Amino acid sequence: MGNNPGGVVFDGSNIWVANVVDNTVMKLRVSDGKILNTLAVLGGPGGMAFDGANVWVGSSSGGTVTKVRASDATIVGSFPVCQPTQLAFDGANMWITSFSCATVAKLRASDGANLGVFPTGGDLPTGIAFDGQHVWVANYGSDPLNASVVKLRPSDGLIQGKVFIGQGAFGAAFDGANVWVTNTGTNIFKM
Repeated sequence: MGNNPGGVVFDGSNIWVANVVDNTVMKLRVSDGKILNTLAVLGGPGGMAFDGANVWVGSSSGGTVTKVRASDATIVGSFPVCQPTQLAFDGANMWITSFSCATVAKLRASDGANLGVFPTGGDLPTGIAFDGQHVWVANYGSDPLNASVVKLRPSDGLIQGKVFIGQGAFGAAFDGANVWVTNTGTNIFKM
């Protein structure tokens, strides 16, 4: 395996792993874990998402998001985004949290065009999830009072709601009915 695997995503057939230290992305066969492909990407790959045809990889120190065709592991594009952290697909667009910029970027999945960069209403956005109607962003916060979760309208990135959760919000996931957010304390929040 690679050095310091950080991100992982399933494409419906294979597992993809981002190796932070090696600056690589690996495609693994599900049945036996055999490495099918290894691709070099810019610095610090971590957050990943699948759009139905392509795997997207955020490289935080490289300041890019790389789009890889899942079927043949061909890199089809690389797009600049300020320190990309985590990614979420909304059915048409890829949403990327930018940790140090306190923003979220919206890229059109078909061609990577930047459709906007929006404030997240908090410091250090990390986790992100799409619930079918809204984009949810977990803001880690520079201090415990700033840790929050915000709900964004996908059409224009407008903040629709904000909840303060105490210690640093970190991960976010949608289960089909609820959004789940982790923090750096001992809590998991269900919204």
